[in-house]
Amino acid sequence: MAGIYIHIPFCKKACHYCNFHFSTTTYYRDEMLEAINKELVLQQSYLHNQTIHTIYFGGGTPSILPAGAIQTLLQTIREHYNVAPSPEITLEANPDDLLPGKLQELFDAGINRLSIGVQSFFEDDLQWMNRAHNADQALRCLQDAQRIGFSNISIDLIYGGPTLTDEAWKQNVHQAFALNIPHLSCYALTVEPGTALDHFINKKKIPAIDPDKAAKHFEMLMNWVEEAGYEHYEISNYAKPGMHSQHNSSYWKGMPYLGVGPSAHSYDGNSRQWNVANNQLYMQSIRQDTVPAEVETLSPAMKFNEYMMISLRTSRGTDLAYISEHFGEALRLDIETGSKPFITKGWMTTDGHFLRLTKEGKFFADGIAAEFFMED
Repeated sequence: MAGIYIHIPFCKKACHYCNFHFSTTTYYRDEMLEAINKELVLQQSYLHNQTIHTIYFGGGTPSILPAGAIQTLLQTIREHYNVAPSPEITLEANPDDLLPGKLQELFDAGINRLSIGVQSFFEDDLQWMNRAHNADQALRCLQDAQRIGFSNISIDLIYGGPTLTDEAWKQNVHQAFALNIPHLSCYALTVEPGTALDHFINKKKIPAIDPDKAAKHFEMLMNWVEEAGYEHYEISNYAKPGMHSQHNSSYWKGMPYLGVGPSAHSYDGNSRQWNVANNQLYMQSIRQDTVPAEVETLSPAMKFNEYMMISLRTSRGTDLAYISEHFGEALRLDIETGSKPFITKGWMTTDGHFLRLTKEGKFFADGIAAEFFMED
């Protein structure tokens, strides 16, 4: 089982909090699409003819593209890769792009899962984040998508922001429940270096983000989704039973994937590579039949640390039997010993040969994982 990720590096506007690779000019859009299409051909041996079960259009804002461009890229994948009969095909989208006609075209092109960047159903939040859509568009696009036939829909929501009250956060989440959205990805507002948000805070134009507010919103969220029947299957992801993101779940299970486009990452089980995060250099290199990627071979310590970081973020947890098999019995015993203080605090629990974070432990997930890391 393998996946393909395609990075579309275009956005209408720069959101204040975003540090992903993108450009707000689409002047070179057609040239970029030609390059991405060509890279798919150049990289066809990377996954060694493994069956492709998931295809994910991310960015940037893939919904900024015409549906015909999406269809062309999917056709190239089908021609050069071993694609499963019914793959999960996800498109990240912004509400302002999802007019009924566009939704129908995407549906007809083969997109069967939408990941929509709603972020909030309140105008104050959207304006503060510098989002391209408004609250009415956020609500209307979801209703239109369901009417057209999209049943596998995920929405992004952001909490902890200065304009978001506790009551508004409750209304955001319960609006998703009312719409019967089967998957939620909810993120605490974070300040990434080099973003507009980082600049505004450093210049004292806006106050610093309140971590206590974000923690409170996270706790509220965990209670609400549990009551509504959603599974908290990864720290930031919640889904109705059977509606987990197959593509993102493959990342968390350590499955191989190919990333295509500028800044895209790939993983084959032993090494990781990432394309240059520069549109012009990317297109220039692809024109010369060269994939502009740096490659890093993963050491045993790097593989173990990544496994601990990712597995503890999931509801499945850390598999001690897997650690014993792949990293040695001595390390498994070290993990068992090291987990006891966290179990005593009520932050971790054991279930057979699995270690899992409790609801309280999820507040400290990254820090707990780091306590188990190996040095190279």
